[in-house]
Amino acid sequence: METIDIAIIGGGPAGLTAALYSARARAKTVVFETGLPGGQIVTTDWVENYPAFPEGISGAELGELMHRQAEHFGAEFRTFASIESIEPHDLDFIITNSEDEKVLARAVILATGAVPRRLHVPGEAEFTGRGVSWCATCDGALFRDKVVAVVGGGDAAVEEALFLTKFAAKVYVIHRRDALRATKCIQERCFENEKIEMKWSRVPVEIRGAEGKVAGVELTATNGDPDEFLPLDGVFIFIGVEPKSDLVHDLCDLDEAGYVKIDHNGLTSYPGLYAAGDVTVSDLKQVVTAAAGGASAAFEALRYIDERLCSVG
Repeated sequence: METIDIAIIGGGPAGLTAALYSARARAKTVVFETGLPGGQIVTTDWVENYPAFPEGISGAELGELMHRQAEHFGAEFRTFASIESIEPHDLDFIITNSEDEKVLARAVILATGAVPRRLHVPGEAEFTGRGVSWCATCDGALFRDKVVAVVGGGDAAVEEALFLTKFAAKVYVIHRRDALRATKCIQERCFENEKIEMKWSRVPVEIRGAEGKVAGVELTATNGDPDEFLPLDGVFIFIGVEPKSDLVHDLCDLDEAGYVKIDHNGLTSYPGLYAAGDVTVSDLKQVVTAAAGGASAAFEALRYIDERLCSVG
């Protein structure tokens, strides 16, 4: 069985930064990523708040730069690698992928991130890929001169609505409350955009289709107004995320929502197992905080390995 120093599960900003720090310290580092390196950031049209880029940078480019930097220092990437289990083995961990290939790691950093939350309404699953989407950057160009809706009221929802105005003729923002949760500067851009119309105090209860694609959404009012049917060509859903913590739910402590509990250095409740990024309990989920968490987790994982080697010696 192959033996490595640090296994990093997930190749988003947290995992890529952890890989940079651990590989630069000459630790044998392998990043396991189910897709291509970059994580959710590669689906972000434009990042304006990451340091050193005063004019902003596309999410795809930022992810690629992080990947190249970690690779430059010797991190190995195994892409399209689905990890099935993380099992303790003495003081180490056995990592097993979907092909039943196993790797022995002295420490593990979980950086699996989070996935978009579903509405769980009729029609959502049926019309996924046929008008229902969770990625405006991926699918927005398919709706040129069409009418679409964004469901949600936070930063991600409003930013995606603004992005969709580059293509769509009309963008509705459907929010269950009568005020957005997005930061003020983003709200201002939203309200100034003539293509965007708000649907306040509305909740989607069904996505309807015709001829195999989305035809509109049935809305229920939360303020006593009459229900309505909104004709649409596409529905983009941004109502939050759910942590991808299934791999460690039997290994370490999670909060009630499934996020991994860590200390200020990224250590979980299990020795040698660290976590960083959107999969962890945190108030602020941004690229910069994910990167910081990845750096801290790598630093502590390296120290953990060194202390073990010293105690043996």
